[in-house]
Amino acid sequence: MIQTVISHFMNHHSLFTILMGKMKHSFYLCLFVLLVAACPGRRSDKELTGGDTLAFKYAENISVVGFRHFTVVELKNPWKPGQLLHRYILLNESESATDYLDQLPEGTVIRSTPRRAVLFTTAHAALLQMLGQLDAVGGVCDLKYMLLPEVKTRVADGRMADCGDGMAPNVEKIIERKTDVLLLSPFENSGGYGRLDKTGIPIIECADYMETSPLGRAEWMKFYGLLFGCKERADSLFAVVERNYLSLKKSARRARTSPSILTERITGSTWYVPGGRSTVAVMLRDAAARYPFAADTHSGSLALPFESVLEKAGNADLWLIKYNASRSLTYADLSAEYRGYKALRAFKNKQVFACNASVVPYFEETPFRPDLLLRDYVQLFHPEMRAKGALRYFTPLTW
Repeated sequence: MIQTVISHFMNHHSLFTILMGKMKHSFYLCLFVLLVAACPGRRSDKELTGGDTLAFKYAENISVVGFRHFTVVELKNPWKPGQLLHRYILLNESESATDYLDQLPEGTVIRSTPRRAVLFTTAHAALLQMLGQLDAVGGVCDLKYMLLPEVKTRVADGRMADCGDGMAPNVEKIIERKTDVLLLSPFENSGGYGRLDKTGIPIIECADYMETSPLGRAEWMKFYGLLFGCKERADSLFAVVERNYLSLKKSARRARTSPSILTERITGSTWYVPGGRSTVAVMLRDAAARYPFAADTHSGSLALPFESVLEKAGNADLWLIKYNASRSLTYADLSAEYRGYKALRAFKNKQVFACNASVVPYFEETPFRPDLLLRDYVQLFHPEMRAKGALRYFTPLTW
């Protein structure tokens, strides 16, 4: 029967062509409707209401709202006020994205707790170690800069992968490890993440470093705890950090003196000093010290010639330096590096303190344990308080 009908239409070519054209049109129309309905990118753009907001006391660039089946995390763009950097939808472990597609706002969906994350910074690797979540890490970038023995051990025995340089990661190895999430730091006007964007692996933009207060940055651990399924542990750790920090800040207010502080050193022909709204500037203030660039309104670094630093901070009482080297920095090294240093009051009075970041875990610990750094500051700036214990990061320079 079917063959007869087809034969009939074939013998009446024009009628057959018209009908086939209509059938093809209907087919593609139906296919389009189905694809639109199934497309995961077309989610509800209506405003969500009724969620439980996770309170952040200090962090300004993040908000977290929990709903019955998912949690919405919004990161503000620190470089473009009023704009969103990224939105994440964290699904409950037992839920499927397709079940609640019509309820989800636009954003990157994280379908389950990460089990094979790749980390691009030593700070986040250290935080996950503090939270007991290294088993959820499948690889790291910039391993050579990490002062984390446990991470190096895991890379050596194959539990983690060395995924290369953070600026040029080994994308093939990242894919090979079946990575389920990437944690990296965004930059202003970066233009995206190149080949990483094309992998389809969710990218967590860790903009915590753009917070303008030490406790604000540290408070982001609440988000990372939520992401990795250890919210209670993260909340507990932050409570310790907050309590210690505020106690040290209160103690510093009772100090008899308020020394002025110079930081960093010249690189080439430029001296990069922390801006007046940076976490370093805030912490110096919390340690009851005076910062020569406190009136500045930048949260990043200021690029200055030596002459400007000398004019503004040449009479600073103490000079704090961070460096990476195989041996300890000395006054002789500084003299040989740049003759102008001899004009600084702190150099003349032998009040230079340095942190060798290749030996002590400064960059690993201080982003999420600012209380440990504040303790060093308080003891350095106020000798009467040095009974609090040995310095953790800084040591006085020798000749």
